[in-house]
Amino acid sequence: MSLRTLTLAALLVGGCATTEQVKALEEEVGTLKTRVETLEKSGGERRGRRRGGGPREEAAKKIYEELSDLVAKGQMEPAKAKADELEKNFGSTTTFKRARKMIDELSVVGKPVPDSWKAGIEKWYQGESEVDLMTGTTLIVFWEVWCPHCKREVPELKATYDSFKGKGLDVVGLTKVTRSATEESVLAFVKEQGVTYPLAKENGDLSRDFNVSGIPAAAVVKDGKIIWRGHPARLSDELLNGWLGT
Repeated sequence: MSLRTLTLAALLVGGCATTEQVKALEEEVGTLKTRVETLEKSGGERRGRRRGGGPREEAAKKIYEELSDLVAKGQMEPAKAKADELEKNFGSTTTFKRARKMIDELSVVGKPVPDSWKAGIEKWYQGESEVDLMTGTTLIVFWEVWCPHCKREVPELKATYDSFKGKGLDVVGLTKVTRSATEESVLAFVKEQGVTYPLAKENGDLSRDFNVSGIPAAAVVKDGKIIWRGHPARLSDELLNGWLGT
């Protein structure tokens, strides 16, 4: 508050202020009040942005929740539409950045598997004759032996393969044998875990075709078309039964 305002306030209390002075004081107090409210509002918005809040962020979170729910239910086309809505209207939000990986996964859904996909295979370790991505339903798993999360998921996928093979599900594991891994360590792990589904070493082309940026990663292909992409832990018996019509 300015010195002039304080002086007028003192005059007002002492009964010495004129009508014009009182009016001027009221106007100045009103102006100061507006400035304080504006500062408080802008400060709150800045704090909200730092905390990831604010109306836009909350709206983006709502769409992201809807997107995640659709993906969990295997409703990939509606999920793609929801992802487009999130990117178009809230592409600058923190929530969109968090959803980026899921959106990248959705981008390949609906695309055909390249006819030349076998050219990306450098070596088959087992089961080559069992794999045909152009017919039937196949779960493709990208993993590497040095990855701790992969080591947890591979035994789970073995159980999935054992349970659903009779229902028409094929499974193929793909690795690139990078970092400290060797073909010997891969084969030792496969033997230790009792992995029986087909396994091959790829040159990276298939990882690019399926937009794999992190492992473990999985995709489901039906009659030569990608119908699902995501983390293998997101797969459920309900989803698999739905794709297999069982």
